[in-house]
Amino acid sequence: MQYSTNGLALTEQFEACKLTAYRDSGGVWTNGYGNTHGVVPASTITQQQAVADLQKNIQTSVNDVNLLVSVQLTQGEFDALVDFDFNLGRGNLQKSTLLTDLNAGNFAAAAEQFDKWDRCNGTVLAGLLRRREAETKEFDGAS
Repeated sequence: MQYSTNGLALTEQFEACKLTAYRDSGGVWTNGYGNTHGVVPASTITQQQAVADLQKNIQTSVNDVNLLVSVQLTQGEFDALVDFDFNLGRGNLQKSTLLTDLNAGNFAAAAEQFDKWDRCNGTVLAGLLRRREAETKEFDGAS
């Protein structure tokens, strides 16, 4: 499957584009639309580089979801999982109860797992909670 325009809008909703490097809520150097690859303090990128990085990073998450999920998905379910992977990384998706439930065919239980990923360094972040709620809504086809 491929990421849809609705999925991309979901990611862009939560990933403001910043052309100058900054530390995200977890302390990781970031730029563009949530890009963490090769970012160093005080560096800047162009808008075109931010878009290119977003497309590359999204494709990595698309590949992750296509590889890790063994059940048939709707477009909304796929988009929600790609955004989840983009935000949290393959390792977190791979070890999650969300993925275990999903691959067991228990879609309802999988949907209930999104909001368990609303913390950074043990602290609930309102932005992460809003993102998980949006992913759940997309997953459930209610967007």
